[in-house]
Amino acid sequence: MASGAVDFLYCRQLIGGVVKRFGRRSYLLFLGLMLGVSAVVSAQAPPPQQMPANAAGNWTLYCKDPNGTTSTKYLELQQEGTVIKGHFKGPNQSGGVEGTIDVQHLVVKTKTREVLVFRGRVNGPRVNGVVQGNSFNGTFHARAGTGSFQGVRSN
Repeated sequence: MASGAVDFLYCRQLIGGVVKRFGRRSYLLFLGLMLGVSAVVSAQAPPPQQMPANAAGNWTLYCKDPNGTTSTKYLELQQEGTVIKGHFKGPNQSGGVEGTIDVQHLVVKTKTREVLVFRGRVNGPRVNGVVQGNSFNGTFHARAGTGSFQGVRSN
């Protein structure tokens, strides 16, 4: 006899024994419960992971700084998956950067004297968002100010 036929006969005998022992109603209730549990478990599968946007390249950022002035800043970004590294150049300082990208949401922190944090959204060749600094002098905010920026890919 084929293996599949043996398995079917065994299952049929097993189910028949369960029905005799616990009753048809209990068996149907148990079967319905198992089907319901399996439907709930499979329905709660996480959605597929989206790939991060491509943030690698040279960016020119046009900033409304937290102290109320405007300036142009530059980012050279390398990307490996969701990890961002690179270089920052501003009017008064320059240094390395590190950050992350989650789908389109970019966060880059400068490794400079006055640390800046850029939080924005990458949309193809454009990026926009907010820039925050630890200490700024000016009329906009005296400390922990927030400004905005828009950028374009320049490479």
